[in-house]
Amino acid sequence: MSAPAQTSAFNHHRGRVAALSRSRTTDDPELVDARQNMRAERLADYIKRTVDAAPALTPAQRDRLALLLRGGDAS
Repeated sequence: MSAPAQTSAFNHHRGRVAALSRSRTTDDPELVDARQNMRAERLADYIKRTVDAAPALTPAQRDRLALLLRGGDAS
């Protein structure tokens, strides 16, 4: 896979993390939330690129993968 794209949403969250990290402690709730949003954006981009590169999925395969994303056991 290629390197993650730097989407505008990711750059927004990255900039927010940078700004907040200048004056906040690492456990500050707003900074923790900004970091989580940045990581979620990176994950969303990875998932999109992976799905775009994969063959079409059956409805059962989609359901199984959605269950994994929701934190369930897909076995």
